[in-house]
Amino acid sequence: METNSIDKKLLNEDNEIEVDENLRSKLLVESKKLWVVAGPAIFTRFSTFGISIISQVFIGHMGSTELAAYSLVFTVLFRFANGIL
Repeated sequence: METNSIDKKLLNEDNEIEVDENLRSKLLVESKKLWVVAGPAIFTRFSTFGISIISQVFIGHMGSTELAAYSLVFTVLFRFANGIL
């Protein structure tokens, strides 16, 4: 005998707990996959930025003309390299 739509429970407490745990485990798995891909990219951005800042500090001690030349060349080369990658 088929159950009428009136007799069906609208809230199912047991199934909600399973769905919540299943959703949490899926979210954890997807988050790990995302960090595997994004982690090296984040590290590369920070390390490239750090190298450029350190280089500017050292070249800044040489003189203002050298610093200006480095700034122009680095900006063009850095944008070109990021465009290729």
